[in-house]
Amino acid sequence: MTTTSEHTQSVSSATPATPSRMLRYLPTSALIIDVVLMTVVGLVAIVGRRYLDVFASSASVEQQLVIAGPLMITGWIVTLMILGSYHHDVFGAGTDEYRRVLNASLLAAGATGVGSYLLKFDLSRGFFVLAYGLGIPALFLGRFLLRRALHTARRRGLLRQRVLIAGTRSHIDEVAGVLGRELWLGYEVIGALTPEYDLSEETATGLPVLGNANEATSLVKHHRADALFFAGGAVGSSAQFRKVVWDLEQDQVQVVIAPSVTDISNERITIRPVGGLPLMHIEPPTWSDASRWGKRTFDLIGSAALICAFAPLFLLIALQIRLYDRGPIFFRHNRVGRNGDEFACFKFRTMVQNAESLVADLQEENGASALLFKMKDDPRITPPGRWMRRLSVDELPQLFNVFLGQMSLVGPRPQVAREVALYDDSMSRRLHVRPGMTGLWQVSGRNDLTVAEAMRLDLYYVDNWSMLQDLSILGRTVGAVLSSRGAY
Repeated sequence: MTTTSEHTQSVSSATPATPSRMLRYLPTSALIIDVVLMTVVGLVAIVGRRYLDVFASSASVEQQLVIAGPLMITGWIVTLMILGSYHHDVFGAGTDEYRRVLNASLLAAGATGVGSYLLKFDLSRGFFVLAYGLGIPALFLGRFLLRRALHTARRRGLLRQRVLIAGTRSHIDEVAGVLGRELWLGYEVIGALTPEYDLSEETATGLPVLGNANEATSLVKHHRADALFFAGGAVGSSAQFRKVVWDLEQDQVQVVIAPSVTDISNERITIRPVGGLPLMHIEPPTWSDASRWGKRTFDLIGSAALICAFAPLFLLIALQIRLYDRGPIFFRHNRVGRNGDEFACFKFRTMVQNAESLVADLQEENGASALLFKMKDDPRITPPGRWMRRLSVDELPQLFNVFLGQMSLVGPRPQVAREVALYDDSMSRRLHVRPGMTGLWQVSGRNDLTVAEAMRLDLYYVDNWSMLQDLSILGRTVGAVLSSRGAY
């Protein structure tokens, strides 16, 4: 293996100035946005209270603005600070940021109400309700837009953190693969640190080995890394790990433990410290919950409402298909549903009438896999079918499958028997739940995804189902359909 000094010189000479230092201004940016939003909401509350006159009050709104306005904003900001809403770790990912903003806002509202009562301050109830009633959603919106801007910048290579990963090569590649796939997290892996006995110069995926894991402190400082990830096999003892944390505590370097646990939602993970040992408890997969009455009731009501709403569009599409080639309007194809039961899946016909007989020739011609077979510029698609596929309206008749209980509004992609026959043991888990009209595969790239990525997303959905996730996917589906990304 090349010596540590040689690796250090080669990487250091090619390393640009660290761009992630701008991340230190994230809390300040959030603070400025919050103050501006609170001020605007306060003015809106004054106007709203005056003209709506929701609550009768003898108090002068203008006088309250001079006294109560600055005090409410200051108290609100201080409460956000105390509850950690401006801590740099909460930005960019997870729900913790929004949870802290909500808790702090409710606490500030309670303190304002109690304080006004104890001090006998005649605070307008209309102003109070409008200020906090509009202010909390406004803060959520501000944080959401800040997060979107941060994710966009990171996908463009900006505001990223330089990362070193310590551990065995297989574990390093696993962690690096996740960080490389989720670019919005903002982690740029610059190298690996392997155990002393490993003399390799790079990992299996080509990540350079910059040195040994027991030299992590000096290598992190030399390569100006912002974060050090500890993967499996990184350290030999807890004492060694603790010493690294102590050595880096003054350098503002994040130390992250990345266990060999992937594709498990945070709702299924609980960390319980026992005798100073943090134990990670992983709850069983939640696919059985997706088969209960709550999800089925939601599917039944939702599909019925959507069928009624789209009835005029159904008529327009049917007329266009019929006028094009006088062929059948619907395409019914057997798909494999929950527990392996086959059902007739409804779609508007977008291909020529002999499309199925051409599949084998197209697979051989393009060298495509029979699993999740799709191709761009498919010659079998008719002109009306192209715009229907681009907007995904060809799949609207599947609402009838949802209503009949054969499918769900959200779930894994429905597949045909020849695709299911290629499943391995892990992929067969997709059959634990009903297939869906939309799913993680659709909102994450649809047909632009590789087979491995699509399978991973389907398995993640099955193992980590929740009603909130379904609602989130339905919301993201609207954006995916309008952007037409991966639709063909």
